[in-house]
Amino acid sequence: MIERLQKFLSRAGVASRRKSEKLIAEGMVSVNGVVVTEMGTKVDTENDRVEVEGSIVSAPKKLIYFLVNKPRGYICTLDDPQDRKIITDLLPKKTPRVWPVGRLDWDSEGLIVLTNDGELTNLLTHPKFEVAKLYAVKIKGKVEKGDPAFKLLREGIEDPETKKMMRAKSAHFFKSTGQNTWIEIILTSGQNRQIRRMCEGVGWEVQRLRRIAIADITMKGVAAGKFRNLEEHEVRGLYEAFGKKTPVEAEQSKRAKKRNERKK
Repeated sequence: MIERLQKFLSRAGVASRRKSEKLIAEGMVSVNGVVVTEMGTKVDTENDRVEVEGSIVSAPKKLIYFLVNKPRGYICTLDDPQDRKIITDLLPKKTPRVWPVGRLDWDSEGLIVLTNDGELTNLLTHPKFEVAKLYAVKIKGKVEKGDPAFKLLREGIEDPETKKMMRAKSAHFFKSTGQNTWIEIILTSGQNRQIRRMCEGVGWEVQRLRRIAIADITMKGVAAGKFRNLEEHEVRGLYEAFGKKTPVEAEQSKRAKKRNERKK
């Protein structure tokens, strides 16, 4: 298959397309032993040898997708010099290399997708696609349904450090437990610790933060610390939402199908 170099690098999980373009521009990528810096370069994915900083890269032959219900205390990275627990520790030890799509902070929990599909990773994380992510947020104290802070969260709050506006697509009261209040927030783009900083900006203290849905995918039936494979129709639905065709490599193995059937 003939493919643009930056798209191939993204599909291989090296980096996002934008970061792959930066790697190319900085002379970090070579094709068949020749350093390439031109953005329009195309490669034969079956026959060309592509290297990044001297390491050969290749696109996965089989695409796999996990939905993980991340507990607090895990970080969304593939390795950690401080030897903290990482998200892939929750998967079977012989799982092929996958990476988290986006991130959840160490003290946040809930739904995160792990995959080796660079194309879907790009679709789900690039700000221009505005993928909806639903969060349940526990606030210390009592918050009224008509609190003007909800409107402020939707209209936007300026980050005092970056000066960028932080906005929620949706923010509303869910329920009160007397001493605390649960609210629901939908984001279509995300900055570092955005929900916590937005809530802090309106005077609310976040006690717990859980992501409960990404687009139409929910973590229903998956206990904290557990995982399941995304089913074919779920992967297909994600691609169709972007007007894209599902890759042939995304078809589930018989073993994965049986495992999902046992969990139903």
